Amino acid sequence: MLSTASMGTVLLTVVAFLFVLTVVVFIHELGHFLVARWCGVKVSTFSIGFGKEIASFTDKHGTVWRLAWLPLGGYVKFMGDENGASVPDADAIAKMSDAERETSFHAKPLWQRAAVVAAGPIANFILAIALLTGIFWALGERVVLPRIEKVMENSAAEAAGFKAGDLILTVNEKPINTFNDLLRITSGSSHETMTFTVERAGKIIALTAMPRMTDVPDGFGGTIKVPRLGLQAPQLPNEWKQQNFGPFEAMSIVKGIRTGTSG
Repeated sequence: MLSTASMGTVLLTVVAFLFVLTVVVFIHELGHFLVARWCGVKVSTFSIGFGKEIASFTDKHGTVWRLAWLPLGGYVKFMGDENGASVPDADAIAKMSDAERETSFHAKPLWQRAAVVAAGPIANFILAIALLTGIFWALGERVVLPRIEKVMENSAAEAAGFKAGDLILTVNEKPINTFNDLLRITSGSSHETMTFTVERAGKIIALTAMPRMTDVPDGFGGTIKVPRLGLQAPQLPNEWKQQNFGPFEAMSIVKGIRTGTSG
């Protein structure tokens, strides 16, 4: 049997999962709802959860906002729908007046119906960007300093004279603050000679190197050729640091790709 502490952990996990799911569902359905209203579609019901109703109220536009017992999804029901899946109710539509029919989902032009359908996933996409941007803005990111832990044998870096312990300061006169900065610049190079400013044992030296096209896994069982110097990032925590960002910097991180430990 589970201990009291374990049961508490399980219960907390379930509650947290349902809370997050409810937020995601609400934003998803809110996307459908807002675009539907913008397109002149009458929304009959906005439901969070399925099954028996816990609570509800009707707004001034006649939309019933309801909370149901089964918190594993939700739906927005439009005028002319038979159910929450937007299956048309042929009998109800046939009995509508011309004015009512104009506010039904199924009477709208194709582009408006497509916009209403797409609005849910788009709303969740925007939510994800907003949340991740907020996290990076508030908490920052742990980054790896651009210090070399190891120089790969027979690599472009070895031929250029890089050594373990070197701290890379600039690449082609661009400042390098993290190892990911180094990866971003070298992986975007086009088989060209690059100039590096390096701090070694308290001295500043200049090195030049041309990244070599190297086969790396593509994630699908094959390989792709990517420019690589042959440098390994430091693995010890004393070579990591906390970096804080402004809101626009945080958003650029979310939009970009910041992965990898060797370049």
